[in-house]
Amino acid sequence: MKDVGRLNIDRIAFIGRTYFEYMRMFGLDESVFQKGPVLDCAAGPSSFAAEAHRASFPVIACDLLYGISVDHLVKKGREDITHVFDKLDEVAHLYTWKYYRSKHEIIALRHMALDLFSRDLPAGLAEGRYVHAELPRLPFPDKAFSLVLSSHFLFLYGDRLDFDFHKSCLKELVRVSSGEVRIFPLQGLDANPYPPMRELLSFLKAGDIASEIVEVPFQFQKGSNKMLIRYSL
Repeated sequence: MKDVGRLNIDRIAFIGRTYFEYMRMFGLDESVFQKGPVLDCAAGPSSFAAEAHRASFPVIACDLLYGISVDHLVKKGREDITHVFDKLDEVAHLYTWKYYRSKHEIIALRHMALDLFSRDLPAGLAEGRYVHAELPRLPFPDKAFSLVLSSHFLFLYGDRLDFDFHKSCLKELVRVSSGEVRIFPLQGLDANPYPPMRELLSFLKAGDIASEIVEVPFQFQKGSNKMLIRYSL
């Protein structure tokens, strides 16, 4: 029996977003790049780092799969786009169409992000702009980045990433940030808020990590218009 209460995908999808989508999802403007380097983790095939590099903005992207060849990453990316969007119609009621005009527009954006990413990856790996790394242990020094972004990973897959993993990841993202950590979205594949969010916020507070949940000017999954921000003290 199909579970029509959630996007029923069988993997953590290797799907990316574009620079413009990042700016909306995280409520950013380009003044953020004046404060220092930015980390995108786990970045997948998002084109945020590639597009930022073209504008001479300092962005590092890291992901577990960056140790795989470009050809294999492109193949996986295309397969995962098909896998996810073949399932989307089953749960159309979980999404709103105020930002995107159609499913075809989103698919085109996902392929555009993958293409921009894959063209930039070989040079970016050589230049250190893309780093093969796996949460919750990152190969960066303390406070290396003025801003750390994490898109469509942690809470989206809260049904298969346990609470201890989330705690460890947040501690690590905080460790490498001298300023803010921003995480989006805060909902799972069922469009419901991450269940132990209150416990997670209490964990951060107990560790003297200031954080709050704020709205952003973006929403695709219904109700998913908020991000978690950690502030430096």
